[in-house]
Amino acid sequence: MGLERQKKLKNRCAKEALGLIEDGMIVGLGGGGTVQCLVELIGEKGLDIQVVSPSFQTASHCVARGLIVVPTWSVDNVDIAFDGCDEVDMHLNALKSGGAIHTKEKIIASMAKRYVLLVEGSKVFERLPFAHSVTIEIVPESLSYVRKELAKLGADVSMRTSAAKDGYTMSDHGNMIMEAKFDGVEDPKRLNRQLCGITGIVDTSLFVGKVDLVLCVDENGTRWIQEEVK
Repeated sequence: MGLERQKKLKNRCAKEALGLIEDGMIVGLGGGGTVQCLVELIGEKGLDIQVVSPSFQTASHCVARGLIVVPTWSVDNVDIAFDGCDEVDMHLNALKSGGAIHTKEKIIASMAKRYVLLVEGSKVFERLPFAHSVTIEIVPESLSYVRKELAKLGADVSMRTSAAKDGYTMSDHGNMIMEAKFDGVEDPKRLNRQLCGITGIVDTSLFVGKVDLVLCVDENGTRWIQEEVK
């Protein structure tokens, strides 16, 4: 897909999402290109909102557009939050990878009355393929223990590094970032419970029970995905 066409899809998705935002709301805004488009539209419309964000880049973009950004610790609820992901399934399980800000994202998702993912159609699956690694934030002292426990679960484990920094990549909270590649995961909820039960893991980029809505955009238009109430 060309860059121009991709940009049009992101803009279309952001315009649809804009309709969910009202004056007076506290709005969570994550990372990614579609959220950047949404920031532009919020600024153009002149909505009177407060923003919390796990992303320094998004927060800076909001400030540049005249939006009020407040620290996440200063609020205990969020009216609606928007974010992206790398994979999401029809049961609203989602997997992120790149940003390593998933702990902060989950705090905002937990506070939000509605947590909405904005994605392109290629990222929606019947069930999560786990084509991406699960990114895991760990307390440094737990490195060897967590690596051993993840190996028991069948994960191919590696530490995130960067050519721009000597040593391991660290989170904004001073914790290590680990990558765990899983194959053939049948039950994301069970895996999530297993990961969260390992002492030393702060949180993971596997989002289970957090997503309320998915706004999917592709060449055929836009559609909302939400899990049916049984």
